[in-house]
Amino acid sequence: MNEWIEELSDLTASGEPVVLVTVAGIRGSAPREPGARMIVTSAETIGTIGGGQLEHQCTHIAVGMLGGDEIPLMRKFALGASMGQCCGGVVDVLFEPIASGLPVWLRDLRALHGQRQPAVVVSATDAAMKFVVTADAVFDSERDDQPAEIVAQARDVLERREAQFVDGLFFDAVVSSDFNIAVFGAGHVGTAVVSALSGLECNIRWIDSRRDVFRAVPRNVRAIETAEPALEVAALPPGSCYLVMTHSHPLDFEICDRILRRHDAAYCGLIGSTSKRRRFEKRFRQQGFSQVDIDKLVCPIGVGGISSKKPAVIAIAAAAEVLRAQEQARVKSRDLPENVHLIRS
Repeated sequence: MNEWIEELSDLTASGEPVVLVTVAGIRGSAPREPGARMIVTSAETIGTIGGGQLEHQCTHIAVGMLGGDEIPLMRKFALGASMGQCCGGVVDVLFEPIASGLPVWLRDLRALHGQRQPAVVVSATDAAMKFVVTADAVFDSERDDQPAEIVAQARDVLERREAQFVDGLFFDAVVSSDFNIAVFGAGHVGTAVVSALSGLECNIRWIDSRRDVFRAVPRNVRAIETAEPALEVAALPPGSCYLVMTHSHPLDFEICDRILRRHDAAYCGLIGSTSKRRRFEKRFRQQGFSQVDIDKLVCPIGVGGISSKKPAVIAIAAAAEVLRAQEQARVKSRDLPENVHLIRS
């Protein structure tokens, strides 16, 4: 997730010396992907690059770099028996100490991210050079221009949305998540579901018709109190996931009706029993829905083999099912022909 932008901005703006630790490249099996970050201060670590001995050794290195604006350090770690990890891969880790306040590149990135504008951070791994590139601009306080080939490479990374480490430069796309989830209902189960999902890199719209029902709303969650929850279905972009669990069966039906009519949901889950599903199926047939459309409704929700009715258990089972549906949608999008492109919101 991109919370590191806010965390790093707040720490550096307050004058706290930090070291930004980033996975720049991997070969073979590794605990985290390129772009995974950890912030190290004198008192704590924020985020993770995979745990275990890799993270322990990187934390030790970072602590030794605190307090000075040194040039970045790139280290290679083999995750074998000598490190006490058996992943078997190799990880390139970039250490960047920041001790002189909020860097200009971070100020620019924070503003762009706040506007949900995709960007690529370009970092030299052997010199104190770091700047931000968007589809139509270059943000760099150190010089008026950057080599055209570097900017072009950054924009290629932005298009593919995959980090790349090449020729002493690390290119990392910082893009707002396109994993969109709507949770209808803020009762015990809805609250547990939002709690389970909010730790993911996603955008959640949490919707309920009752007044003053929302408590402790996470940062990536937008709580919406509305007299017409079903109308919020139209606000979600194509490929969204929906979880329907309101206090009213008629309202559940109206929401599911609108979701299925869109024909573009990655997942439509309805809380309830098998008998509730049968009742809803009967009404959908009366409304003229095809069996193909009806089969897109998941009810009961949650991965199989879990029988507990406790809200926290239902939430974990439902979250796992949503993740599986989202992954299947991503795989399907990667298999599209080259002349077919998804429109990202």
